[in-house]
Amino acid sequence: GCVLVVSVIEQLAQVHNSTVEASMERLCSYLPGKLFLKTTCYLVVDLFGSDIIKLLSAQMNADVVCHALEFCKQDSGQPFCHLYPLPKEAWKFTLERARQIVKKSPTLKYSRSGSGICSLPFLTKICQKIKRAIETSVPLKDIDSDKYSIFPTLRGYHWRGRDCNDNNKLVYPGRRPDNWDVHQDTNCNGIWGVDPKDGIPYEKKFCEGSQPRGIILLGDSAGAHFHISPEWITASQMSSNSFSNLPVALSDEIDWPQLSGVTGFLDPTSRIKEKSIYLRLRERNHCNHRDYQNISKNGASSRNLKRFLESLSRNQLLDQPAIVIYAMIGNDVCNGKADPVPEMTTPEKLYSNVMQTLKYLNAHLPNGSHVIFYGLPDGTFLWDNLHNRYHPLGQLNKDVTYAQMYSFLNCLQVSPCHGWMSSNKTLRTLTSERAEQLSNTLKKIATSEKFTNFDLFYMDFAFHEIIQEWQERGGQPWQLIEPVDGFHPNEAASVLLADHFWKTVQLRWPHILGKENPFNPQIEKVFGDQGGH
Repeated sequence: GCVLVVSVIEQLAQVHNSTVEASMERLCSYLPGKLFLKTTCYLVVDLFGSDIIKLLSAQMNADVVCHALEFCKQDSGQPFCHLYPLPKEAWKFTLERARQIVKKSPTLKYSRSGSGICSLPFLTKICQKIKRAIETSVPLKDIDSDKYSIFPTLRGYHWRGRDCNDNNKLVYPGRRPDNWDVHQDTNCNGIWGVDPKDGIPYEKKFCEGSQPRGIILLGDSAGAHFHISPEWITASQMSSNSFSNLPVALSDEIDWPQLSGVTGFLDPTSRIKEKSIYLRLRERNHCNHRDYQNISKNGASSRNLKRFLESLSRNQLLDQPAIVIYAMIGNDVCNGKADPVPEMTTPEKLYSNVMQTLKYLNAHLPNGSHVIFYGLPDGTFLWDNLHNRYHPLGQLNKDVTYAQMYSFLNCLQVSPCHGWMSSNKTLRTLTSERAEQLSNTLKKIATSEKFTNFDLFYMDFAFHEIIQEWQERGGQPWQLIEPVDGFHPNEAASVLLADHFWKTVQLRWPHILGKENPFNPQIEKVFGDQGGH
């Protein structure tokens, strides 16, 4: 984090031909006031700004600055982690020279406690909030599984359909209408009341027999649409508008489920004409309005899904059937360990984990539901298409490639996926082989296991087909990957995957999608946008 911030400060000074002091002031001015972000920035500059100015003026790079200020350290027996090339002189001499520059500064008395700036009493709570937001935000296991919300973030309606009566627990998206919603909208799909012409309830007239159903995603950070805006770290693109969405992103765990390929309800920002699976279900049958749940979590895998599966909201007696997509596409093989292979899920363990999940679903999903497994991708395309390209942090000075960023994250043991984000071709191959084994396990379960309340299907994670389609449109493969983390599918890829999913289901298992509702035009005429999202 320190290396990133110091790099941005240095690049802002370069882009605007200003002093380091002015670039720090500029960066703080860009940050919004919410969550104390602007205040925290000014406090940091007040405490450490003079030292950063001295070190950058002495031609020290961000790695040296952060080690000199003791925000970064090298643990005993561990390799030295650096993003930029090492200085020509021996590292220990460079670091000692840097420490001499700031040795009289009061900064170090705070940072030597081992926690850096977060050890300062007045910043401890802020640091804890930011850390929690970045890592897990609101733990899913602590969320009321029956709670729908009128607020967007903190697992609100960005994640599951917006509540239309927050004071009544029996009113929520996805339930079967109570008394055909004569007096109130009990399922929040915006259809209620009685047609004065014939006295028939609108819900009965428009939705009875239309086979309403919801969409539920059990996913990881890819399903939640993890996204770090390039404008947050790219000095040449940074402005006062760059960070306007940062508070919302932090309160959504740096995820953007409202734009995901499965449950997204907003129009794509990537100018892709295709829509999410939820929006297609809604277009097919307007009675499905607001019936979506994104039960995804950064770092989720078959191993830890049971810890937050209870946040899924579906009542077998009161609710409509659902289409459940199981998409743990990475973290059973991905980790940041120095030796990632022993930490990968084995096929035997995956079988056990998935069967526990399916038994839980069978006990909670209404009869007539459907469960679809997504296989794991072959992530070798990450290195193949990105390693020699410049990372957003290195585009200005052509000094940081994705290969360097991958190496830095692997050294720190915080990589999203050491197995695939690695220069070691053997390791990349081993990771893909394990991913294929796990996909075959999911395929075996889908073809051999039977459940009373849902049928079970398997679908390959067809990223190579998505790349081919993107290239036919004139795009390049690297344009489908999140530019900052160099790992996750971006919004365009997510929506194209949704399109592939929809076409595959229509071709192979069309009954999953339910009927097309012939009353959709009448619903629009009477209820307009049905209350929006």
